Amino acid sequence: MYTRQNQKNMTSAQRAKFVRAVLKLKSKGIYDDFVRIHGQYYVSDGDTGLRVGHMTPSFFPWHRRLILEFERKLQSVDPSVTLPYWDWTRDNAKTSSIWAANFLGGDGRQSDGQVMTGPFAYVNGDWPITVGVTDEKYLTRQFGRPDRPIGLPTKADLDKAAAESVYDTSPWNSTSTTKGFRNRIEGWTVSETQGGFLHNRVHQWVGGHMTGATSPNDPVFWLHHAFIDLIWLRWQRKYPKSGYLPARPLAASDPQHGRVVSLNEPMPPWNTKPSEVMNLQNIYRYEEN
Repeated sequence: MYTRQNQKNMTSAQRAKFVRAVLKLKSKGIYDDFVRIHGQYYVSDGDTGLRVGHMTPSFFPWHRRLILEFERKLQSVDPSVTLPYWDWTRDNAKTSSIWAANFLGGDGRQSDGQVMTGPFAYVNGDWPITVGVTDEKYLTRQFGRPDRPIGLPTKADLDKAAAESVYDTSPWNSTSTTKGFRNRIEGWTVSETQGGFLHNRVHQWVGGHMTGATSPNDPVFWLHHAFIDLIWLRWQRKYPKSGYLPARPLAASDPQHGRVVSLNEPMPPWNTKPSEVMNLQNIYRYEEN
């Protein structure tokens, strides 16, 4: 078992090892495979077919498996590397250490959003964007969404959303707003006043490539989702009797039949069931400070 650290507690040496491993995966083409997977399984309410990654109950288990697979690839480069997490309720400034030039680099420039600092800046030659929905070959960010200013979620926002004791509810998509921990955290049509709009708000705050289906183009994606995974783990501890829903396959008469994954149905592309990733504490733990 290994530990996933809060990124703010990493030493310079640990940051350097993480960055080197990420860049190595990029140079081998492995990193972009993960970008493609995330883009491929970004299926919205209005699309046809199975939804496993977003706007669906399996948002948490699907991403738990995704980031674990990515972490395993990092460890194939350097066994000492683990996936850090970004607690955006605390490290919420544009000058926070996560954006340092020796780690993830900073905001994009005003003219075109291009990230000019850090190891993932296009000018350094190691981070071309090859899988995306736009034509830019460089990584982009726009902290705070200047055209429609937005702030990162606060601890109070998170506490309010995490107080929801029901995992998810019908209709099991982005419109599940009356109840349900999953959409309050994932954050589609749930408003800030209702105690939601969290995960998506972070993507919007970072801006640039983080706002699209190929958001893993920005390495901060992994640190964001490691924290989302920790949030889910904390919720599981708080409500041990409130399991994943739907627990059983939906009836053929249900409009979401064949569109969402129940507890013991497989999630592509790994054919892993949500029930198989409910507890991975024999593999990793989180440093919670």
